[in-house]
Amino acid sequence: MTTYKKYPLIKYTSRDFNSIRQDLIEYAKRYYPDTFKDFNESGFGSLMIDSVSYIGDILSFYLDYSVNESFLDTAIEFENILKIGRQLGYKYPGNPAAFGQLDMYVIVPALSTGTGPDTSYLPILKKGSTFSSVNGSSYSLVENINFDSDVNETVVARVNSTTGAPLSYAIKTSGQVASGIIQREELTVGNFERFLKLDLQATNITEIISVVDSESNEYYEVDYLTQDVVYTATPNRGNDSKVTQSKMVPLVVPRRFTAIRDRNITSIQFGFGTMVDSDTVEPLIDPSKIVAKQHGRDYFTDTGFDPTNLLKTDKLGVVPSNTTLTVTYRVNSSTDVNATANSVTSVGTPIFEFVNELSLNASNVSNVISSLEVNNSEPIVGNITTPDSEELKNRIYSAYSSQNRAVTEVDYKILCYSMPAQFGAIKRANIKRDPESLKRNLNLYVLSEDAFGNFTTANNTIKENLKSWLDSNRMINDTIDILDGKIVNIGIEYTAIAGLDANKFELLEEANLKLTNFYNKKLEIGDPFYITDVFNEVNKINGIIDVSRVKIIHKTGTNYSAQAFNIDDSYSDDGRFLVAPDNTVFEIKFPDVDIKGTIK
Repeated sequence: MTTYKKYPLIKYTSRDFNSIRQDLIEYAKRYYPDTFKDFNESGFGSLMIDSVSYIGDILSFYLDYSVNESFLDTAIEFENILKIGRQLGYKYPGNPAAFGQLDMYVIVPALSTGTGPDTSYLPILKKGSTFSSVNGSSYSLVENINFDSDVNETVVARVNSTTGAPLSYAIKTSGQVASGIIQREELTVGNFERFLKLDLQATNITEIISVVDSESNEYYEVDYLTQDVVYTATPNRGNDSKVTQSKMVPLVVPRRFTAIRDRNITSIQFGFGTMVDSDTVEPLIDPSKIVAKQHGRDYFTDTGFDPTNLLKTDKLGVVPSNTTLTVTYRVNSSTDVNATANSVTSVGTPIFEFVNELSLNASNVSNVISSLEVNNSEPIVGNITTPDSEELKNRIYSAYSSQNRAVTEVDYKILCYSMPAQFGAIKRANIKRDPESLKRNLNLYVLSEDAFGNFTTANNTIKENLKSWLDSNRMINDTIDILDGKIVNIGIEYTAIAGLDANKFELLEEANLKLTNFYNKKLEIGDPFYITDVFNEVNKINGIIDVSRVKIIHKTGTNYSAQAFNIDDSYSDDGRFLVAPDNTVFEIKFPDVDIKGTIK
């Protein structure tokens, strides 16, 4: 006769402290009725049951946490969302740079005849010169500025009090600056390590400029380690060199790395190849060796090969070993590097160059250098606040579906948000087909963020960078006009009814705070403003019986947008929301004063 062992009945659905504790008590009563009788809440037996229940509750929590953070839909932690996004091909752009124009002034001595400035003292302000704003943010010049140009403004600065002849002239010009300063970091690398990953010490890195080892070998940044070709600019020696100064040349890069960006930290990662794997790699691609049917050379007869996969190794690039890497990068000096107008006025480290400087008077040269003054007549924008978890999830979903090409509206929007950080950033974008165009012309409306986190128009530099970025991914028959989005500042006035015993002052403060937090998340361009959200949020507060009135006010005047807009004509038919045109975004700019409530 076969006997079967009776296994105890275990409930696997109990996951919190109370349910686990109750199951343990029932388990002890059923299977240990004679040996365990201490069920007094103050007894030692109760202590043991509570301890096991406590451990079970903690294990259940961390199990749920681990499972939730493994899927994009349920993940909450920002870093975990980024890791999942990288698995889906999303590249986080990191901390973006801000761009703007800087007006620059120098004073140069006049000619002995007093008929104009002495052009031999007109300098070139070199790329890399640094400046700073009143809040301490740093900016560097991204182009050489020649003060000896016919387009510069020239006015008399000082005159001889006796003769009235000019003694010196003030020269005004302008140049493009980008936020951040250039820093270098040396990383010591030991023995060979597969997929070597190195963390950079600096935070808020906007771009990695170069990576060079101690043997002067340069490593190139690529989007993915499987990408083995980059394009580099070489001087154009042809007859059209004045029109096109450089030629784009494809370059095979066995030494390459990819940048991994988290919220503030940037890492560089290499493949797992060695120098032996790349001994036969040619630095430049010769298409004739692959495509042209010539005799006496190796070629592929299969026309279905990948023309970008021309390396004779599949080890994703060379890993540096037993060397020192010098990494040069641009770093934002603060988390918010946008600057208001007339706030960048300090000169940091100017780099001047004078033609035939040795033949010039040293005192005059020193006076010209010390006379440099700068000011930004327009805001410097391009830096945006880090997107929250929900916004980041939406961008990852869109990036996965777009597959680095722009076909749909969502594809274009995610490409705008994915522009590399060194080119600036767009806060909001919306793209629609131009109804007045007979061709496939698209209107792209964009907005940036100012130093206070509010919407502002993007400057020309960012729009030019965005145009170049989109050109590499857009459909060949698409034409895009990049236009400024329109900002409509609004305010909310509401009336709520409180309970008889409620403190109306506390309820009003709580209601205003709740609406402020709700509208901290900026709307998208073209999104309607739902008035029903005001009712829903205020009605959630304990002590509020109902909201009797909500009115939307168009805010105009000083510090508000000057955009004309008719609120009354923009209500939906049922009055539940305000309709926004495709190029318009609603914004509550100053919640402390723009949200006004009354409690009755």
